[in-house]
Amino acid sequence: MVITSITDGISRQVEGVFASVSGMFFEPVLRLGVTGLSRAGKTVFITGLVANLLQHGRMPQLRAAAQGRIEAVYLQPQPDDTLPRFDYEGHLAALTGDNPRWPQSTRAVSELRLSFRVRPAGFFAGLAGPRTFHLDIVDYPGEWLLDLSLLDKTYAGWSEETLDRLAKRAQAADFLATARAEDGALRLDEARAQALAASFTGYLNAAREAGYSDCTPGRFLLPGELAGSPVLTFAPLPRPAMTPRGSLWREMDRRFEAYKDRVVRPFFRDHFARIDRQIVLMDVLGAVHSGPRAVEDLRRTMAEVLAAFRPGRNRWLSGLLGGRRVERILFAATKADHLHHSQHPKLTGILEAMLREAKSRADFAGAQTVAMSLAGLRTTVEETVVRDGATLDAVKGRLLSTGRQAVMYPGTLPDDPARLLAPAREGAERWLDAEYGLMGFAPARFTAKPGDGPPHIRLDRAAEFLIGDWL
Repeated sequence: MVITSITDGISRQVEGVFASVSGMFFEPVLRLGVTGLSRAGKTVFITGLVANLLQHGRMPQLRAAAQGRIEAVYLQPQPDDTLPRFDYEGHLAALTGDNPRWPQSTRAVSELRLSFRVRPAGFFAGLAGPRTFHLDIVDYPGEWLLDLSLLDKTYAGWSEETLDRLAKRAQAADFLATARAEDGALRLDEARAQALAASFTGYLNAAREAGYSDCTPGRFLLPGELAGSPVLTFAPLPRPAMTPRGSLWREMDRRFEAYKDRVVRPFFRDHFARIDRQIVLMDVLGAVHSGPRAVEDLRRTMAEVLAAFRPGRNRWLSGLLGGRRVERILFAATKADHLHHSQHPKLTGILEAMLREAKSRADFAGAQTVAMSLAGLRTTVEETVVRDGATLDAVKGRLLSTGRQAVMYPGTLPDDPARLLAPAREGAERWLDAEYGLMGFAPARFTAKPGDGPPHIRLDRAAEFLIGDWL
């Protein structure tokens, strides 16, 4: 049995080496991970990106497209037979139909393969014919992404910091009352454990609706086949003076560790660790609209999550041996179409300031990083309005709530990001000198010319950074 295990392992390694060599020299494969928190727009981003790569008339900043070197782009079955295919056609139909609507958000890992036939550029243009390049796009639920920050935490540490944070949130009042009434030293009662987990899950759902980002553990919100299992039946508790064997505290501790071992680590190993390029989508505007505490919550949560990435440059040998690292990371503030273009540099500046520490760490490790503001699907047009004698740059779109056209002036973002980040770090409850509005816009009806994909903002620049060198 042991010998069989060893030989099977060697066979798999040899197969992996030959697959890697074949990919490098014949039809190379690049894996692009699309991550972000709930409502950041992952599904819309992927749909818009794929549509505009298939029909690249709106992609002037993608050099291979602008130079006419892309001969063909086509969809293929995803290479992993155990993963569901990203429902590109269904999502595109929802966004571009007679009554456009937003598609359902990501609820599981999915994958899509896009294949390119490209003529080489430069010196090799006259020496070689077109080559094929495969792009595997992997979509991750935002709720699961958050769990990566749990890997370096103990149950005691996680409970303490979670309860401290919840003490400042009205959404947690019911759960805190239940948790503080429990004595973790008493013997485990499964009914009480389930009641605690249910109350904690109720808080997580309420916090997410209120605009908070750190709603961990993420599988509590999207349990799937794990619903009702012990691995999802725990909650943070105050630590008692004694924690005897068989006590509620000890069992919660065990289930927390099981959650990391059975849920988080396999997710990281099977998906995150295989990524070459990464885009991290963030709803910065939504956080600003929700207030200082939401901004600080988003900044801190993303800093923890990004620490789990392994940025750096891939080497030929490290690729063969499985030591892959993320070579390029694009940090993107989504929903840029909710602002006039004159404010996009300010939005990007706020994003860069929020992620300065994580971005610096990735740069130091050898990865290339870029921050930008974008929209996977543009839903608005820009307008100028006059209010109280002042001329304001605004946007106009179809309201999600009524379907009517409306003009929105969301307020002016500050030139200095510290005017937002400083009160956020200090725990301010509201912005002192400004208010920032945000309307919910529905996808706009549009008619594309032949060869054009859906309208967007900076998808071509994002694609050039993420895959341009491979084209």
